[in-house]
Amino acid sequence: MRPPILNPLFADVTTLPGVGPKLAVLVARAAGPRVIDLILTLPSGVIDRSARPKIADAPFGALATLEVRIDKHDPPRSPRLPYRVICSDETGFITLIFFRGKPDYLKRALPEGETRLISGKIEEYAGARQMTHPDHIADPKDPDAMPLFEAVYPLTQGLTANVMRKAVGAAVARAPRLSEWQDAAWIKRQDWLGWNDALMTAHSPTSTAELSALQPARQRLAYDELLANQLALALIRRVRMKSIGRSIVGDGTLRAKVRKSLPFKLTEAQENALKEINADMEAPERMVRLLQGDVGSGKTIVAFLAMLNAVEAGAQAALMAPTEILARQHFETLSPLAEAAGVSLEIVTGRDKGAARSEKLGRIASGEAQIVLGTHALFQEDVAYKELGFIIVDEQHRFGVHQRMALSEKGPRPDMLVMTATPIPRTLALAVYGDMEMSAIREKPPGRKPVTTRAVPVERIEEVIAGVKRAAEAGEQIYWVCPLVEESELVPLTAAEDRYNEMRERFGDRVGLVHGRMSGAEKDAVMEKFHERELSVLIATTVIEVGVNAPNATIMVIEHAEHFGLAQLHQLRGRVGRGVKPASCILLYKGPLGETAKARLSILRETEDGFRIAEEDLRLRGAGDVLGAAQSGFPEFRIADIAAHGELLAAARDDARLIIEKDPELKSERGEALRCLLYLFSRDDAVRLIRSG
Repeated sequence: MRPPILNPLFADVTTLPGVGPKLAVLVARAAGPRVIDLILTLPSGVIDRSARPKIADAPFGALATLEVRIDKHDPPRSPRLPYRVICSDETGFITLIFFRGKPDYLKRALPEGETRLISGKIEEYAGARQMTHPDHIADPKDPDAMPLFEAVYPLTQGLTANVMRKAVGAAVARAPRLSEWQDAAWIKRQDWLGWNDALMTAHSPTSTAELSALQPARQRLAYDELLANQLALALIRRVRMKSIGRSIVGDGTLRAKVRKSLPFKLTEAQENALKEINADMEAPERMVRLLQGDVGSGKTIVAFLAMLNAVEAGAQAALMAPTEILARQHFETLSPLAEAAGVSLEIVTGRDKGAARSEKLGRIASGEAQIVLGTHALFQEDVAYKELGFIIVDEQHRFGVHQRMALSEKGPRPDMLVMTATPIPRTLALAVYGDMEMSAIREKPPGRKPVTTRAVPVERIEEVIAGVKRAAEAGEQIYWVCPLVEESELVPLTAAEDRYNEMRERFGDRVGLVHGRMSGAEKDAVMEKFHERELSVLIATTVIEVGVNAPNATIMVIEHAEHFGLAQLHQLRGRVGRGVKPASCILLYKGPLGETAKARLSILRETEDGFRIAEEDLRLRGAGDVLGAAQSGFPEFRIADIAAHGELLAAARDDARLIIEKDPELKSERGEALRCLLYLFSRDDAVRLIRSG
């Protein structure tokens, strides 16, 4: 049960004065549908009306607050013309412009011969100053009539700044006085305000400096959010540690056969990761571990050896991939290894139909299929396992928690390994995967050649196309990535369809196109052709970012590279250099470049270390963009900024662990306040976990 004191905060925004059903739709679009959403939407800007320049000193295009004398009203001779009011001070004149102005109101608000404060944007018309529809008009004798500072909030089309400001103000006024959930000594050491006072301060900035993530009131609120996140993860972890799994210990026979068949030795990093995974599998508690490894670091063989450990112990293992292409690729890669071990491998995708599907499901249900690969089709209702003991989720960030849980329910508390080829900065990993143990493969297998990376201005595109032509004629393959699917009037970037049509004229039917709007079957068909070397050039959007293995691809061209994130560019670059030939990545950019874009392209040329790139990406872009705001596994922070609040996150993690050690049921006085905190930041799933124990 949510504490009753919080109920007003979880009411619909229509309960706020002045927010009817139509406005509520716009407010919800800008911030969210509930009162708490407005409270947690902090100002993104501030309007400062404290400066009082003279008319002659007020710069064009800037907001200014002026004290002026009202000289003359000039009503329009035609309804299509504006109402004008001429004003002055000792330095010059300014005209106030009102379209469809109501004469009675304007004469009352701006009486001729009197002095008024006016605030708004200074515009230039025929060399003279004017102000259209001032934001505020006030009598200088009543200084409170015009706020000196006004918070600016995110808006959406049709929603005015004034309406949004009033709605947020009404929401913040509803915030109840809540018991302190933070440790008193910690609050004192940080010199932070209480929750309510921090909230009021954060919503009342008086300068742009107060919008900083490092401003004390914002830090306090960010820490609250981070503590809610870490406490929820700690509770999930505790419930899982209490849940008995099974001890999985194989005899090593199958793994020995596979190791013998490999043409290489595992790296030290791979061996260490395997040791950690095997130790977790052997323990009686259920394992949930994250395996991070850069593109080409050899995660797949580690995963396969771990699956064989489960098979040796008499259990089945399943690997879930985000796309059919990637599932089939894993099937191709692992089939010879499964053959060497004498293990049966099965693949299940949405493409399976009729009798063929029934046969596969029969082999899985009987246990004849020992290792099963597939997409989310693996956890559909009609898929039953004889004894699923070990699950691997590949490209973890592409699956939601519910999908992982649905697959977990297919076996008696199976161990789970989640993998990602997108190295995650340490602070971000704490926020997203704080409930898991973590392993990382930080070195690449020997023999993997570096990819030469060059940044080339888009004006030299003809030279690049000529180089692509030479490579294609030599039998090599080329990826060409564009940021958009089709041309857009709003965004002047090259679209994949346009580039495809142009390349078809030059290369004929050796060019393919793949993008996110195509159906899975259409994409697979094109990728299959590229994989089978029927195509020389593949024009694509970022759908190829994950899991396409074409060892013959030697060139990656990324058009408008300045519009891609650093980690994304690194992922795309990882698609080439997988064979024996030297590979190159060409970053086509349109100048002039901003500082961030310049830094991004420079880092990419300097290093191929995905872990360093991930840290730099976080520094340059912030957390939401690193994993992508829409990634299902990523907690959306309303106030906290992982890039700025990394140290606070580490402190919140330590605090959460101490809380769980001392008060696992959250029954103490502080524990009750912490339950409020969990509800406040929509981490109520964790409260339900306490109850279910």
